[in-house]
Formats: sequence, structure tokens, C-alpha cells
Amino acid sequence: MSFVRARQRLEAVAAHDATVLIEGETGTGKELAARAVHAMSRRAAHPLVVINCAAIPDSLIEDELFGHARGAFTDARQERVGLLQAASSGTLCLDEIGSLSRRGQATLLRVLQDKSFRPLGATLEQRTDARFIALSNTPLWDLVGADVFRADLYFRLCVLPVRLPPLRERHEDILPLAQHFLEKHARPERPVTTLSPAVQTLLMKYEWPGNIRQLEYAILRAAQLAAGTRVEVDDLDLPGLNADQAQRDATPETDDVSFTVLKRRTIEAFERQYLTRLMEQCRGNVTHVARKAQRERRDVGKLLKKYQIHPKTFTG
Repeated sequence: MSFVRARQRLEAVAAHDATVLIEGETGTGKELAARAVHAMSRRAAHPLVVINCAAIPDSLIEDELFGHARGAFTDARQERVGLLQAASSGTLCLDEIGSLSRRGQATLLRVLQDKSFRPLGATLEQRTDARFIALSNTPLWDLVGADVFRADLYFRLCVLPVRLPPLRERHEDILPLAQHFLEKHARPERPVTTLSPAVQTLLMKYEWPGNIRQLEYAILRAAQLAAGTRVEVDDLDLPGLNADQAQRDATPETDDVSFTVLKRRTIEAFERQYLTRLMEQCRGNVTHVARKAQRERRDVGKLLKKYQIHPKTFTG
């Protein structure tokens, strides 16, 4: 699924109250997506409560979610509201859901099934109207297969699934995002306003294992280190990037080569964007794409392979 389709999916799921599962690699913007779903939903006027499941010890899971009554245990000197109650009528965002312990998974499953809970030390059950959004940087189904995550909880969470694609599958977004971050992190006393052509080339070639978060931090550093008003290759500090070699690779030696390289890049950018748009429209059906493009299916297949555009990513 491309980022455009992911964005459309977020708008669609925001209109419903069912549980949402947002999956994507670290740095793809899962929490931002959850906040967008909440903001576009009918619950926008109510709280969005985010809980990091990886940071909750087993001994505290019930207290965090349910809260406790006064006197429930030795140090319970006053009543404490749990996150379920705090998020009532709003949204409870469960970050890093795949890190939740077996005990935590069982606890959460009961809440999802009954929409009710009982604070520790209390005698009466309470109901929650919170909408649940779960986030995972590892495909939960893989964790189910590895017997790390409960299958019944997975099916409770994966009612409205959304996959956020990594930045390496979204070449058309890299330069606009980089320019946005450049403007966001520019120094008021001497703003850095542009990226050199060599930098633009390198940003497009880089794999971005840390995705959008890594890109933002890279641009932030470059904006602070740049000597002039333009980011140069030497200002970048990316793992595995040799600045001297990168500069030679990205900078043509003559004007004639520069024209040739620019022409090739322009054609490649057009082909990649054109094919991506058709693949979205045709939901990954290569035959339909070839028909729309008025090209042989074999030629379209070669182009898809060249730009690493995978039909399966458009069928979800």
C-alpha cells in the first residue's frame, strides 16, 4: 500500500469506531497517524491517551489500565483513575502493542471483549467507551506465528488494519519532506533554505532505515551545521555515507554530463510517479496498468522491477 492509499485508509477508518491496528517500521509516523485518526473522528473533542506497552511492568498493568480504589493496597492512600477511564469517550492508543506481556495480553483481551473493567480494590465494574488504536513496528501476525502474541487478541485488534509504508517505498515524498524539515528547523538568525543538487541526489539514493524520523534528524543536523544558506554533502551525517565519494557520485564533471544526468533523472522520476499512480488506481493489477498505459505487459513488468514497485503492496 502506498502512502497515498495509507492516508486514504486513515480518513476512512476515522469515520468508524472499530479498533484500528497501525503497522509500520520504526520512524514511519504511526503515532502521528493515530493522532490523525483521533482528530478526524467524532471523538476529537475528547482525550487521546497514549500508553507505551513496552514500558509497563507485569505487576502494574491492571493498575495502569484500571486504576485503583482508596485502600486497595498499602500505598493506595487515594483513588487513582486508570487510563481506560481517562480515555472514556476518547481514544486509547496502545503503542508497541507487540511488546505486551502474556499477562497484559490476557488483561487487554478481556477489556476488548466486554468493554468493562473493575478498578483494583473496587466492588463495582465500570464500562469504557474508549476507542482503541494499536501500534506495532513488527507485523503482529508474525508474532502470532512465533507464538509470542495471542491470536485471539490479534483478531480483536486487527479490525481496521493500516500499513504505513517505509520511506524507501516512497521516493516521491523524500524531497518534499526534506524541504519541509529544512524550513521547520531553520535557524532564525541564518536560515538554511535550499538543498544542493548533490544533496538531493543523495537523499533519493539513501535507503533510510530509520524512515521519516531519521530523515528529519538528518536535515535538522544539516541545517545547524551548514556554513551558508544551502545544505551541502559535507553537512550530511548519515550512517554508511562517505561524503567524499558521495560528492563525486552525485556531482557531474561537465555541463554536458549534467544535462544528460538531469534528463535521465527527470524521466525516471516521471516513470516512477506515473507507474505508482496507475498501480494505486488498478490495485496492483499489472495487466490493467499496461492497458491504461498503452504498453506491453512485459514492458510494464520490466519498469516495475527497475523501480522496485511491488504489485502486492497495492492489493491490501
